[in-house]
Amino acid sequence: MDTDGSMTVDWDEWKYYFLLHPAKNVTEIIHFWKRSTLIDIGESIAIPDEFTEQEKQSGDWWKRLVSAGIASAVARTFTAPLDRLKVMMQVHSLKSRKMRLISGLEQLVKEGGIFSLWRGNGVNVLKIAPETALKVGAYEQYKKLLSFDGVHLGILERFISGSLAGVTAQTCIYPMEVLKTRLAIGKTGEYSGIIDCGKKLLKQEGVRSFFKGYIPNLLGIVPYAGIDLAVYEVLKNYWLENYSEDSVNPGIMILVGCSTLSNTCGQLASFPVNLIRTHMQASALMEKGKTTSMIRLIQEIYTKEGKLGFYRGFTPNIIKVLPAVGIGCVAYEKVKSLFGLT
Repeated sequence: MDTDGSMTVDWDEWKYYFLLHPAKNVTEIIHFWKRSTLIDIGESIAIPDEFTEQEKQSGDWWKRLVSAGIASAVARTFTAPLDRLKVMMQVHSLKSRKMRLISGLEQLVKEGGIFSLWRGNGVNVLKIAPETALKVGAYEQYKKLLSFDGVHLGILERFISGSLAGVTAQTCIYPMEVLKTRLAIGKTGEYSGIIDCGKKLLKQEGVRSFFKGYIPNLLGIVPYAGIDLAVYEVLKNYWLENYSEDSVNPGIMILVGCSTLSNTCGQLASFPVNLIRTHMQASALMEKGKTTSMIRLIQEIYTKEGKLGFYRGFTPNIIKVLPAVGIGCVAYEKVKSLFGLT
């Protein structure tokens, strides 16, 4: 549709495109194409494109952000047990290979009860608000810096802006990531809550402990965002060329399918650095005060487990993708209606 590649569709482009591709449901078409201007860095919700002047004046922009934040919190809470299992499998992979999907969940329940499966989820939900605000604010600023007029931006500029916004947000909220990991791998009674965990970390390991694994965390943002965006574009274009027939209306199942597959491919590319990050966050606790460098840790994992060792915990991570996407979409639509958004 966007024949001149300007990332905007003028009247002539719209008219001539739909002259040959008649459409029945314009709303779904807009949702379908709008996904191309989102940057997903893999940790929570995608960074939305710029808000319209109408949304800014009416106040709908903050309602959309709050709706997205609540939907993300709901999705994370539902999939929290799988997320904790993933962290446990990553951390204990070098010492034991016995932890599997079902047996792992059984071990966690046996050790701390059914509610222990949600340990660390509180931090995960609390960091949504500051992370989202930082992402959106930084994204807008980086877009202005990368464009001469603040309007004409290509996909590359948006991708770079989104990646830099992700880096900015992750830098500011990273201590909460460390707290989440420590709470997730902690034994029952080890920490009484988030504040207690933070105090003990500060007292026993110092301020630097709140930024362990920071480098591999940043290294994982760009490949995730780039591959997620690229795979989504390929899948979308393939559907349009082979199955669209006389319509560009994809339907909700195609949208969820494309998002799930692109998200999975992005995670596949960034999972090794995600595993390294988790190891480094937990290293002082697991190794009794010893700190292992990133290079040393990579060598150790490769020596003991080979290439597959870098994907330990990938199974529960993939299993949670589809329900997280589905629950997030449904929750977002429900919350939007409560705020009076269409």
